[in-house]
Amino acid sequence: MIRRLLRHVPPSPLRPATLLAPAMLALLSATARAEEHAAGGVGMGAGMPLWTLIPFVAILLAIAVLPLFAAHWWEHNSNKGIIAAICAVPVAAYMLMSHGSAGGHVLLEKLHEYVSFICLLGSLFIITGGIYIRGSLSGTPLLNTAILGIGAVIASFIGTTGASVLLIRPLLRANAPRARKVHIVVFFIFIVSNCGGLLTPLGDPPLFLGFLKGVPFGWTMNLWKEWLLVNGALLLVFNFWDQRVLAKEELERPGSQLEEVQKHEPFGIEGGLNFLWLAGVVFAIYGSGSGLFNGGKPWPIGAQEGLMVLFAVLAWFSTKASNRAANKFSWVPIIEVAVLFAGIFVCMAPALEILNAWGKGDRLIAGMGFGMTQPWQYFWGTGALSSFLDNAPTYLTFAATASGQAGIAVEGSTYLGELLAKGDAAQKLMMAISCGAVFMGANTYIGNGPNFMVKAIAEENGVKMPGFFGYMAYSLGILVPLFVIVTLAFFR
Repeated sequence: MIRRLLRHVPPSPLRPATLLAPAMLALLSATARAEEHAAGGVGMGAGMPLWTLIPFVAILLAIAVLPLFAAHWWEHNSNKGIIAAICAVPVAAYMLMSHGSAGGHVLLEKLHEYVSFICLLGSLFIITGGIYIRGSLSGTPLLNTAILGIGAVIASFIGTTGASVLLIRPLLRANAPRARKVHIVVFFIFIVSNCGGLLTPLGDPPLFLGFLKGVPFGWTMNLWKEWLLVNGALLLVFNFWDQRVLAKEELERPGSQLEEVQKHEPFGIEGGLNFLWLAGVVFAIYGSGSGLFNGGKPWPIGAQEGLMVLFAVLAWFSTKASNRAANKFSWVPIIEVAVLFAGIFVCMAPALEILNAWGKGDRLIAGMGFGMTQPWQYFWGTGALSSFLDNAPTYLTFAATASGQAGIAVEGSTYLGELLAKGDAAQKLMMAISCGAVFMGANTYIGNGPNFMVKAIAEENGVKMPGFFGYMAYSLGILVPLFVIVTLAFFR
């Protein structure tokens, strides 16, 4: 598949040397400053020039803007790879040339995080892609609400991506006779693809990255009140909305619409063995973080990832190909995530270091010190960026900043655990960051990986989804007022 995609890569009119030449001059001039800061015991983020943030901003803006203005070009994963490489290569060169072994160490950490991240998403994608829910349910408001409620629960345990892939097609089949179903998909994205995934590191990519940096596996269960408020409120609003829409269809269309949606084929699940492989992935994540069978120490690098890959392979070979065919399984979405996040993980390294130093007071940015100190500021700051950028690196960026304020260096795989150990105030900040990243990833199509995937599946099934700003009209009217309530209830 990858070879076939790469055949479509157009020849670049720019030579690599042309792309990197200006950066090389800046790298050489920055080397002396970096060595000087290192000798003085200051973290590398204190001396990094702000231009190193440009590639990070550029790749995230490309993800946000190019689908709107160059959709046909952007739909090819090879072109996404070109953008990722153009942004990431100068950053990697800078880290190695200006910071030597320390920069290489940071890049190796990012490589490990990336591999773990892709192994998790890929294994969930493959395993859930082999579970086929046949037949059709009744598309009544009550049953639609129940499906969204189930999705809200399982999203925390099989991931927002896994829950979205598993449930969106049965939900669309259940509502096939209905004329108006855009709101059903929109609320599905709100709940199943985002807000439901708050309770475990498996639920949403930001939380998994936090787990990789020392957040205990069960710590996110402390967010059950925030999870219950947001998802409970969304389910109530959805049920009321769906009842009104169906009642309006009853008046406008001939025949009984309620009777039409209650017609359904026998329900059944094929590929049930995949639930065992899902449990295996959960075991791998929990066991690695808890140090099971290893004296309480984290598993060696590669053990957790190897187990997840093993369960994905077992799922692939133990599942009938007809299940994946019925689900219209394709490698394209997961390849897209892998390509883009390869660039993102490299490009965000300087941003994390700079923000950490800014939070610690080791540097100024535009002449200003870092001014965010309160949980509500972190909730809205993390959420605002998570809405328009990707919520996973946004989470790490703000978590690194909070760590810096507490005097904790962004090094190794335990610094967020050290932050949580600082006490209630630090825990409140991490709660705000976690909720902001997970909840507000629902504000736009680009806030979280599954959002666009669900939109694409819905459109394949004949649902005319709103555009970028049309979707935002839903989120501004429904989600933002709800997040104000969350602020007042938990993060004042």
